[in-house]
Amino acid sequence: MSYLNLTDDVAKGTVNLIVRVQPRASKDEIAGTMGGALKIRLRAPALENRANEALIVFLADLLKRPKSAVRIQSGEHGRTKRVEIHGVTRQQVLNLLQVET
Repeated sequence: MSYLNLTDDVAKGTVNLIVRVQPRASKDEIAGTMGGALKIRLRAPALENRANEALIVFLADLLKRPKSAVRIQSGEHGRTKRVEIHGVTRQQVLNLLQVET
């Protein structure tokens, strides 16, 4: 398994990770890791915040969390984003790589 840059705050119950988004892909999927970031392909275009919204829905569905538990901390206008997810563990995020790839 490739290196994934994750930080977790057990006291707050959050996990922070770097995500590299590829908009306008043929399907929504996790495509592995890239430079410490989780690479995610999304069908949504990078117009009018649609790719960001699709990213939040995609991660929330995969981790079985409400959309309000997923927050983009930085990178809203770029492909590389820092995402905070409430109510998950570090291992749950790492398991996404094993399930999806």
